[in-house]
Amino acid sequence: QVQLVESGGGVVQAGGSLRLSCAASGRAFNWFAMGWFRQAPGKEREFVAAISWSGGSTDYADSVKGRFTISRDNAKNTVYLQMNSLKPEDTAVYFCAKDRISTRVTGTTSNEKDYAYWGQGTQVTVSS
Repeated sequence: QVQLVESGGGVVQAGGSLRLSCAASGRAFNWFAMGWFRQAPGKEREFVAAISWSGGSTDYADSVKGRFTISRDNAKNTVYLQMNSLKPEDTAVYFCAKDRISTRVTGTTSNEKDYAYWGQGTQVTVSS
């Protein structure tokens, strides 16, 4: 059974940085793309970033390009989201997710329906 556990959230001032981690249990982590999504109060969940199973390709939402970096360590079954230059509008619950299929041909996907497993989320609050 797959379990995803996020950590690293917290309260930070605008302009600050946070690093989120997502530890995955279960087999074959390294064959699946991983993604980060977020949900702000009163809003729908939205795509933030994704990384291919090999780590060779990444994708970002326009709103975070140049500020956030997704990475993975397959030896540790962990995916990371480095968030710099944080803005109040980045405030949300951040979720990591595991792709539904292995070795996706396109590398990454921003469609949340393509993700089969989700973590419980970690709160990120950016104060102005």
